Amino acid sequence: MSSSASFFKDKSVLITGASSGIGEELARQLGSAGAKLTLAARRRDLLDTLAQSIALGGAAKPLAVPCDVTQDGDLERAVAEAVRQWGRLDVAIANAGFGVVGPLKTLSLDDYRRQFETNVFGVLRTIFAALPQLEKTKGNLVILGSVAGWTATPGASPYSMSKFAVRALANSIAPELRQSGVRVTLISPGFVSSNIRRIDNRGELHASAKEPMPAWLIMPAEKAVKDILRAVARGKREAIITGHGKLFVAMERFAPWMLRAATKGMAARGASYRTAKPQT
Repeated sequence: MSSSASFFKDKSVLITGASSGIGEELARQLGSAGAKLTLAARRRDLLDTLAQSIALGGAAKPLAVPCDVTQDGDLERAVAEAVRQWGRLDVAIANAGFGVVGPLKTLSLDDYRRQFETNVFGVLRTIFAALPQLEKTKGNLVILGSVAGWTATPGASPYSMSKFAVRALANSIAPELRQSGVRVTLISPGFVSSNIRRIDNRGELHASAKEPMPAWLIMPAEKAVKDILRAVARGKREAIITGHGKLFVAMERFAPWMLRAATKGMAARGASYRTAKPQT
């Protein structure tokens, strides 16, 4: 058993946005590691199918809880059901999110509010609901950010703003929560295989839409999740996932002028705004 699998064995783990993409793969790998899962997402049918699939693989059947991170009270209910089912909560993974994109002149205040309601306030709802239980178990809080929280690009201002906010949140609360024994890990992926680039600005999935990014640039979800779980098990403060993500962050830190020149060219050429941002 790998060190990360050993770390998660028998731990009670809550995952938001668990019905697809990174959340689904987290559930599968954590189930294989022997974690006791609570899967939260809006669509009960997808959660039930995933839970059944994990159980058929020999793992304990996950608890499926319909949950919308934009609704007050849903996360508290999910945490309460997790504790009732498994007796405690050791790890909370705030994974739910989507991307609102487009040139500024095509967007409205409602677009920005919708983005922040899920990507920022949804994370905060997860934290506030889970924290009392995580403090009891000296557990782990995992926040899914993005490389877009480091590098803002034309046509992605709502998404980048939300991920900058999440990164600031993680950096602020990590030392605070460490005082009570809770470790915070911020995960900042680049392009990972998921449905997020097929979801429109209102959060609706278009399953038949073509993946806009070239295949060579996209990291398989299986590999990304292995890296994510390894970072959490090691107690890292932040993990940049994907090679291109690490490159973008390094450029932002040490040669920001290069990124500014590149994004200026993107804006001048009228780049595709749906694909201009690293997304989780």
